[in-house]
Amino acid sequence: MENCKKYERQYFMPPKFEYDWVKKDYVDAPPIWCSVDLRDGNQALIEPMSLDEKLEFFQLLVDVGFKEIEVGFPAASETEYQFMRTLIEKDMIPDDVTVQVLTQAREHIIKRTFEAVQGAPHAVIHVYNSTSVAQREQVFKKDKEQVKQIAIDGAKLLKQLADQTEGNFTFEYSPESFSGTEVDYAVDVCNAVLDVWQPTKDKKVIINIPTTVENAMPHVFAGQVEYVDKNLKYRDGVVLSLHPHNDRGCGVATAEMGILAGADRIEGTLFGNGERTGNVDIVTLALNMFSQGVDPGLDFTDIPKIREIYERLTRMHVYERQPYAGDLVFTAFSGSHQDAIAKGMAWREAEERDHWTVPYLPIDPKDIGRTYDKDVIRINSQSGKGGVSYILKQNFGISVPKEMREEVGYMVKDVSDKAHKELTPDWVYHIFEDHYVNYKGIFSIDECHFKQEDGIIADATISHANGKRVVTAGGNGRLDAVSNAIKQYFGISYELSFYEEHSLTRGSSSKACAYVGVICNGKTCWGVGIDADIIKASIEALTVAVNKIDELKNVNECKDERMVEIMNYIQANYLDVSLDDLAEKFFLSKPYLSKYIKEKSGMTFGDIVKKVRMKKARALLKSSSMTVENIALTVGYQNVEHFNRLFKKAYNITPVQFRNQK
Repeated sequence: MENCKKYERQYFMPPKFEYDWVKKDYVDAPPIWCSVDLRDGNQALIEPMSLDEKLEFFQLLVDVGFKEIEVGFPAASETEYQFMRTLIEKDMIPDDVTVQVLTQAREHIIKRTFEAVQGAPHAVIHVYNSTSVAQREQVFKKDKEQVKQIAIDGAKLLKQLADQTEGNFTFEYSPESFSGTEVDYAVDVCNAVLDVWQPTKDKKVIINIPTTVENAMPHVFAGQVEYVDKNLKYRDGVVLSLHPHNDRGCGVATAEMGILAGADRIEGTLFGNGERTGNVDIVTLALNMFSQGVDPGLDFTDIPKIREIYERLTRMHVYERQPYAGDLVFTAFSGSHQDAIAKGMAWREAEERDHWTVPYLPIDPKDIGRTYDKDVIRINSQSGKGGVSYILKQNFGISVPKEMREEVGYMVKDVSDKAHKELTPDWVYHIFEDHYVNYKGIFSIDECHFKQEDGIIADATISHANGKRVVTAGGNGRLDAVSNAIKQYFGISYELSFYEEHSLTRGSSSKACAYVGVICNGKTCWGVGIDADIIKASIEALTVAVNKIDELKNVNECKDERMVEIMNYIQANYLDVSLDDLAEKFFLSKPYLSKYIKEKSGMTFGDIVKKVRMKKARALLKSSSMTVENIALTVGYQNVEHFNRLFKKAYNITPVQFRNQK
């Protein structure tokens, strides 16, 4: 930018720069906190707070735990004056709270200030005058000695009026516009004021160093504070205070480095309110300490409530990215961030860790009244599988299996992308529910009855094409038997590749959730079932998954009734059934029946019987301790070697290998 040459550095380096404070790496104890919201924050408002609003804000500050509260500039307006009198006359100041008032070092203003604080149980009288080169030359047109005399005269008048006024008073002095003042001169003025007040360890005064207009990097200010700290007179009797502004956006860093450099006290506001770019944000300062294991001595456990009161009374807005308090400061939309947070939370819970080390979250949002579901992981088109799964688990108890998460994540992201909106947790759940729980396909299983017979036999009632048919099939478990009934009815082949279940951790604790994945022609289809009965939940999940198979989506014709009955008969009589038996049972000739079975099922009668027997054998291998020889006999084979060859041909594995595999 071409006009940069019109500017120059306006701060002054101290005569001696020692940098001892740099050896410290964190603030290990909280400073004395003084809120200036009711003066410095209030005077920066377009519409200053009314008396009632200031009273409510004062109570908020007390509740947060401030022991020193600057309540106003009594000589500035009638509201400011009446506020001070109301606090005193209505006995609204707690015994452990000190109020503070501000006054220029001008006689009539100081006198009006003492009228306002008369009878205060304990009040800080804060007097100031500007000491910077610019103020001396351009505003006051006075030299250094004349400006110092203003401070001395103000200090003397404070001492005189304090002796004449009922109340308990502490003095504070600020070399206002310190940031543009020669550091050694600022110390000279402060020491002149201290010579008037003669503080002791038992009767301290406050010297306050303001970055009135922040104009230097934080480490420069810390060096200036260090010089002040080491060169003030009566240091044991002085509370060294800082009043950082935020013109360079460095207010927090300035305050933290200033504390390391020797400051005992910080004046600031909630959320950084104040003139121009505001004062230092005490919420951020305090919670920075909190995040490193230091108790700040202020109660910010309900930040949302504090923020609501602040915004209502000041008519200011807390920015969405404001540290700790902003709407979005804990929020992760990014898929990789969401995944890391979700895994970090799960790890911490599983490991039962006491210390907080979750990725991307400097503190536990719950510690300051924030919530995981509303504040941490939120869903939009940038979100990932981890975030979507986290939302479903946290809010609805749905623990999406990791094998299924990618598909669910992409599906939800696609909805957000097309809607150009963030998705609420309820919206995310409804998407999940519509696609995996309530999905309607071409068939349903209305009821199912089981019996134990060489494994599990299922009589499944399949509702399809405006009809209901009972299909009988066996398997090595209930779900496998139902799956075989579906395969048998539709004449399709798929692999039941995935099954997982859990009880719901949110909502009705009596319900279970089941997840089923099936693979057909290389494509995985997923279904979810939720029911109080885990068997019903599993069957619902299987039904949804199979309904998504592409080959089934256009099967609208009714399955041949006679073929269903033939398959059921073979299933029930697989040990000794013959083509002659079937021909007699169904009043058909053997040649016609053989051709009919081949056309309808794609398999010969012998292949069907063999398939039923192999499934029975597989079920027995998994569910019983019978020898392979006995299983061969049980399913209809006298020769075990012949059985072994047929089993290996069907499954590419021997019966013993099948039994031993995990």
